Amino acid sequence: MQTLSKAEVLAMVPQQRPFRFIDEITELDDEHIVSIYTFRPDESFYEGHFPGNPITPGVILLETLAQTSVVAFGIYLASKVMPKEDILQLLTLFTEADVEFSGMVRPGDLVTVRAKKLYFRRFKIKVEAELLLADGSVACSGSIAGMGVKQT
Repeated sequence: MQTLSKAEVLAMVPQQRPFRFIDEITELDDEHIVSIYTFRPDESFYEGHFPGNPITPGVILLETLAQTSVVAFGIYLASKVMPKEDILQLLTLFTEADVEFSGMVRPGDLVTVRAKKLYFRRFKIKVEAELLLADGSVACSGSIAGMGVKQT
């Protein structure tokens, strides 16, 4: 099978603006992935979370982790065993997470997502992941998993 480039993997991630939380994949191999994203001040969720003191909701941070560590990384790993056309027929579903939140992400913050593969088998992926602020502090981290299922 053909190994996909970082740009090809990003292009195959089904989430799009305004719900894509990956600007660029900076590192990618069989064992890990790294991406970056800048939370734009005009993201719709800041309007109500919290007026006058906006912070990124935890569910959005979890989605940010999932898009890089489960969806994008899963696409890359699947490309090792199946053709691109077949990968496009899969939908990656989030299945589990054990994540600890330890910092706040604010409008304008640049974050880095790092994920290390624990396993990838039968199109199920599990990783250890962390979301880091620009100063290197951890905003959230833990294990997260998902699986690719054929779209109907």
